Amino acid sequence: MENYYKDHDRILVALDCIIFGFDRNGLKLLLIKRDFEPEKGKWSLMGGFLNREESLDEAADRILHKLTGLENVYLEQLYGFGEVDRDPVERTVSIAYYALINIHQHDKELMDKYSARWFPIDDLPDLIFDHNQMVEAAKSRLKYRASHEPVGFELLPEKFTMPELQILYEGIYETELDKRNFRRRILSMNILTKTDEKQKKYSKKGAYLYKFNEDKYEEKVEKGDSLTFKPIKL
Repeated sequence: MENYYKDHDRILVALDCIIFGFDRNGLKLLLIKRDFEPEKGKWSLMGGFLNREESLDEAADRILHKLTGLENVYLEQLYGFGEVDRDPVERTVSIAYYALINIHQHDKELMDKYSARWFPIDDLPDLIFDHNQMVEAAKSRLKYRASHEPVGFELLPEKFTMPELQILYEGIYETELDKRNFRRRILSMNILTKTDEKQKKYSKKGAYLYKFNEDKYEEKVEKGDSLTFKPIKL
């Protein structure tokens, strides 16, 4: 049995993380400046190699924490990328993950250490290797997940305004949405709790702050209620 294993090639396994964040201006992607050859100085996803004694999920958690300092964030395995020539140095298979984080909670010192920067999702630089493909795959998966599950709220602070929620969904679906119809559709789902607080940073009148009510959402799921988060473009 041992000889059977020895007769086969040893191939490196890498992990690359597509890290999404959100601010009031739209959906963002976190990239780093690569500090070694090949492609030194170019923009890249945060990645690393799988260690012998860790699972893929553990490795992805480690890499994400290394860059952001965050733990227990939304992280999902995406696809495997294994073109023979995808890495010019060594035969490497990469397992891509995407993460949804609160853009205001990451460790800024770690960001500086890795020369990391947030880019608008619709204005990304060229990335190394097949990382552009990984980003496109992650965007498609996020659109799908956000249409069936409340994953979008992972990108928001605990309290948010309705305009911020609309900007988020417009970023995810890369389309403009009618304000009235979006608000009516979201509120009709009855999974948000309106607070007595207002955000007055952007206008004198201010906008009421809302919270995602996970208990109400779980109740609806248990009852078998059909919830479609994907906004209707009008």
